[in-house]
Amino acid sequence: MAVPDRRQSKSRSRKRRSHDAIKPPQLQHCPQCQTMIKSHVVCPTCGSYQGRALVSVEE
Repeated sequence: MAVPDRRQSKSRSRKRRSHDAIKPPQLQHCPQCQTMIKSHVVCPTCGSYQGRALVSVEE
């Protein structure tokens, strides 16, 4: 089995890991109640999704 000849440098390893950082979630305004929610998710405050009421929310 092949074995690496030399050790990988720190900069080479860190360049490879440059895309592994945690990114913040993408948020949008709910068209019904204007709260910030994740994309493609039913709004937890009003229960609507794409202009339709899908979930009845108890207030």
